[in-house]
Amino acid sequence: MRIAICDDEEKVRQMLLMKVRTSFPEDLIETFENGEELLNTREIPDILLLDIKMPGILGMEVARRLRERTDKTVIIFITGEERFVFDSFDVHAFHYLVKPFSDEKLQEVLGSARAEAIKQSLSKGRTGHEKKYVMVNSKGTHVRICLDDVIYAEVFNSKVVVHATDSDIEYYGKLTDLEKIAGDDFFRTHRAYLIHLKYVKSYDASNVYLKKGQVLVSKQNYPKLVQKVLDYNRREGLF
Repeated sequence: MRIAICDDEEKVRQMLLMKVRTSFPEDLIETFENGEELLNTREIPDILLLDIKMPGILGMEVARRLRERTDKTVIIFITGEERFVFDSFDVHAFHYLVKPFSDEKLQEVLGSARAEAIKQSLSKGRTGHEKKYVMVNSKGTHVRICLDDVIYAEVFNSKVVVHATDSDIEYYGKLTDLEKIAGDDFFRTHRAYLIHLKYVKSYDASNVYLKKGQVLVSKQNYPKLVQKVLDYNRREGLF
């Protein structure tokens, strides 16, 4: 298991490192002195102990960006202030420890976090892939969107409108940015549309017919669409 500690204070990092190592002597434990270092690492931790008030990127923003990459990491906030506790719900934090806390409380939370991380790992094994999420700001509220549930997204009146299985969410942003996060299961049929290949019912040289709507296909993108659908079906074992 991979465990990360992110705190700008060296003494705090070393204290947490010692206590975590006592609980998990066989696990890989890494320390980071700021959010930039953590976000730049290629390996995503299974458990993350994260400070909130740090120079540069604040811990809450670090957690939001991490959630755009994975929903698997078990996040434990460690801070001297209680006022961010409700914000932690937005990023699905596992626990919120307010300094000072006892060794017994830390060990209790770490034990529960390990059990949760194991459950997440087993869940990923059963489904065959890890669900991906993107965090957007819609009408002043941080909204976490599961990409598995996105049917398609479109640009409308300078906004991105995400059409999901259970709702439509709009926010100010670029469709190109969403396309980069979404990955190979999505395809840009037209400059105004990004579709999820999972929900394609049928298509022709002009249109794609989806579970929840119809979108255009530009002439130059039609051959690419055909290949993308074939590749997706092979990956999913649909033929």
